[in-house]
Amino acid sequence: MTSVVNQPTRRSSPARSGAGRRRAVSPWVYVASVVVAVGTLAPVVYAVLSGFRSNGQIGANPVALPNPWVFDNYVSVIMSSSFWQYALNSVIIAAVTTALVVVAGVMAAYPLARYRFKGRQALFNVFVMGLLFPLTVAIIPLFLMVRDLNLTNTYWGVALPQAAFALPMTIVILRPFLMALPNELEEASMLDGASRIGFFWRILVPLSGPGMVTTGVLAFVASWNGYLLPLLFINDPALKTLPLGVADFSTEHSANTAGVLAFTSLAVIPALVFFLTMQKRIVSGLQGAVKG
Repeated sequence: MTSVVNQPTRRSSPARSGAGRRRAVSPWVYVASVVVAVGTLAPVVYAVLSGFRSNGQIGANPVALPNPWVFDNYVSVIMSSSFWQYALNSVIIAAVTTALVVVAGVMAAYPLARYRFKGRQALFNVFVMGLLFPLTVAIIPLFLMVRDLNLTNTYWGVALPQAAFALPMTIVILRPFLMALPNELEEASMLDGASRIGFFWRILVPLSGPGMVTTGVLAFVASWNGYLLPLLFINDPALKTLPLGVADFSTEHSANTAGVLAFTSLAVIPALVFFLTMQKRIVSGLQGAVKG
């Protein structure tokens, strides 16, 4: 009679099983990431460093480091009242655009995500198709419309079209967030006496915060860097934005290469710093949209 020896079964540890499920990342992925990062940051770094050089240094060796460091270019730009006026105009237009995009986007995405009605998917596809049309396609009828509404040389004349063209991306990002919220939350709020509007403002909007932050940051940066709409709708020098100020400064001081680079660097840095500061929220927001 053979005796059976009970041998303990081996269980793989969670760390080992998790490591087995992870796939090895090719080194070429890191190489490609470094190449893309260097290609993206190199022009910005060059412009910032060249702003600390004189025109003679740039002419003698365009790619050398500042030697000695010259601070007059940045000081002259910072002490210029026109630079701060351009920056103030850009901040106002970007803030108005961001507010319109976030508020209108979440209100438009709410019925597309939570309501069931005929043609809902077709209406959502209309917004998706809006991603396929660039701004330049509609620039002529848009210019005529803004002119007929007497919105030229106003902040609203730039902010409203920018918000309209940013809405498709906003709705595409926010709709999965709102769809991912369980229906039990809405049913429980209804039992507690909340209306649909109360559920929207008290529960749904706070829970969709990451998506709203993501769309808000993207709208702000796009408005800050916008050039075509301010160029067409703003002729008053007191209302010009930073991109227009950079173009005017480059034209007026074409021989002052170092000064132009200093002005350009100061115009780009605020949006770049803001975007890098909020990048974690943007990534988490986009991940939530994909999961939803």
